[in-house]
Amino acid sequence: MVSLLAGALALSVPLVFGSMSGVICERSGVINIAIEGQLLFGAFAAALVASAAGSGWVGLLAAPVAGAAVGALLAWFAVAYRVNQIIVGVVLNTLIIGLTGFLFSTLMSDNKALWNTRMPLPRLPIPVLSEIPVVGPVLFDQTILVYLVYVLVAVLQFMLFRSRWGLRTRAVGEHPKAADTVGIKVNTRRVLNVILGGAVAGLGGAFLTVGSGLAFGREMSAGQGYIALAAMILGKWNPKLAVLAALLFGFSKNLGNVLSTIGSGVPSELLLMLPYVITIFAVAGFVGRVRPPAANGTPYTKS
Repeated sequence: MVSLLAGALALSVPLVFGSMSGVICERSGVINIAIEGQLLFGAFAAALVASAAGSGWVGLLAAPVAGAAVGALLAWFAVAYRVNQIIVGVVLNTLIIGLTGFLFSTLMSDNKALWNTRMPLPRLPIPVLSEIPVVGPVLFDQTILVYLVYVLVAVLQFMLFRSRWGLRTRAVGEHPKAADTVGIKVNTRRVLNVILGGAVAGLGGAFLTVGSGLAFGREMSAGQGYIALAAMILGKWNPKLAVLAALLFGFSKNLGNVLSTIGSGVPSELLLMLPYVITIFAVAGFVGRVRPPAANGTPYTKS
């Protein structure tokens, strides 16, 4: 049971970071298809910098910077030049896949000891809480990135619905003209929030490498950015509901892994399909009526 739940949580962490990134961006009115690229670039930067510096902590600092850089490119094209946001996101994903793949082949593979050594973050068990049966080892004997997930979700839920920042963010995503009328700088807020969302997704990428104690691998994000988007939609653009959706995806994937390991009679391929089947249903809208922010994906031009 501990192995099943701990594995499910580990598989869910990048999805949670990615879905929170999507919530921040899309509540501001910008569709962030580039979560996949932000996760991958965050994983690459964390592994590269951690290996070169000899410290997983330094790599952890590099990941949000890399994610924010991708977010800045998305904001530049989508907000400043009003390019179709879905197209920009797909192009950025393709660009990051090609760039990291090229650098992996030409730089990391030639000198793995210097540029792609495993530099895992240490586990930080919380006294007393980590000793609770079942729950303790799963939730309270983790790396700093898992604890950041707990804090991020709680803070974002509060900030989005109980703070001035959240009110203005939701305003520019729902009715940017009305927000502009009362003095809110719509495009400036969108740019800043998209960069912030990219940094959050970059932290999710760091979990794929330094957070899991793994070296970087080509295309190691493996479509998790798109599943994170589905979790956001399934969670109705609400942080706490998006987390539940991400945990569902992570649990279903790890359940297939565990049953395959113990030799269960259930075909593991069927269970491994489950997260992607849920993703299709979520994006297709079969999980119930969901309404995105009204101005989501619509560029704003000050009149």
